[in-house]
Parts: sequence; structure tokens; C-alpha cells
Amino acid sequence: MRSLAIGALLVCAFAHQTQAQKWKDIGKTSSGNVVSVDPRSVTHRGAIVSAVVRVVFTPPVKAARGMWASSRIDADFDCTRRYLASKGSTYYSDAKSTRVVERSVNRMPGFGPGLAGSLGGIAVDYLCGPKK
Repeated sequence: MRSLAIGALLVCAFAHQTQAQKWKDIGKTSSGNVVSVDPRSVTHRGAIVSAVVRVVFTPPVKAARGMWASSRIDADFDCTRRYLASKGSTYYSDAKSTRVVERSVNRMPGFGPGLAGSLGGIAVDYLCGPKK
């Protein structure tokens, strides 16, 4: 009976973990890197949309502290002005985003334009709709 309960707990934990890894591809950068959004992270507060956006670098990028294979960015998107403000970013040495290479937190994020063809521009277009 005890092993059955432990087995059920492990199955539930595994199912939760695989569900947490769901990413929706939303486009490619001008250099061909896939940009994705975590649909469960998307929240709306008026014209401001918050979301976690991910990019997988193909090929990996050589940085000062190691190789970057993927990155996650937690950001707010102002859909009225089509600007974004990064609250923080994490860079990983693997495409599955399991080994952290570098992490930064912006204590006072400032809004700026999402450039066309960049992660920010693709995310603004997806989360705020096409430019009018």
C-alpha cells in the first residue's frame, strides 16, 4: 500500500513537471532563433501584459561567462506604446534551460521599443497583436 502511494505521488510530480515545460513557439528572430512564450505566465492588467519569453540560440552564443544555448526573460509589455520592460533574464548553457550560466534582475525596469526581428519585437507582436 505504501509503495502504491509513493508511486502515485511520483507520477503526479512527473506529470506536473512535464506540464510546467510547455512553451508555445511564437516566431523566429532575424537570425533564425526560435522564440517561445509560456502561456501560463501571460497576465493582463489593462494595456500592460506580463509574460515569460524564451529564446533558443542556434548555434549557441559564446559569452564572457560561458556558452549561452537558451535564455528566459520575464517582462512587461505596454501594448499601447508597443514597448517592453525586462524585469530579469536568465541564460542557460543548454537548450532545455536546466543549467544556469548567468542571471540578472532589473530592480527598476524601464520601457523601451521591441526592435523588429528581435525577441522583444516578436513578443510584442504576439502578445499585443499586429501593429496598427
